[in-house]
Amino acid sequence: MVVIIFGVSGAGKTTIGQLLADGLGWRFYEADDFHSQANIDKMRQSVPLTDEDRWPWLENLRELIKRCVAAGENAVLACSALKEAYRRRLRVNADVKLVFLRGDYELIANQLRQRRGHFMNPALLESQFVDLEEPQPTEGAVVIELGRSPCELVQEIKSKLRPS
Repeated sequence: MVVIIFGVSGAGKTTIGQLLADGLGWRFYEADDFHSQANIDKMRQSVPLTDEDRWPWLENLRELIKRCVAAGENAVLACSALKEAYRRRLRVNADVKLVFLRGDYELIANQLRQRRGHFMNPALLESQFVDLEEPQPTEGAVVIELGRSPCELVQEIKSKLRPS
């Protein structure tokens, strides 16, 4: 199984994804590690990424997911996956599960203000919310409401996904 933890920048994807992976003894992947230098430079300069910027990145992530599934490797991937088309591209089969971290702008802006050492400029949060397409019921995503401790959120994810 590959679990994709998705949401806007600052939602806690990395923290929660790492905790989930550690707790399950699974491999953790950070989608930001797969961005091109050009994408990273744009984000540092507060320039929102376009779909054209994101598609090569998403293709790299799709290949990673396909390798994990083919090898039977359980993994957690922290990835923004803001649009339904992106999630559809990443969901290579039924072994890929989606977990959406939902929070309002103020809550996530506060979390972003506390984050250190990340290239994503907090000024881009507004563009993230503009791009965000919340999952529809047909996507079958697990929706997790933010506002509790990361450990509580991970416990909820585990109870809803029931990973082996």
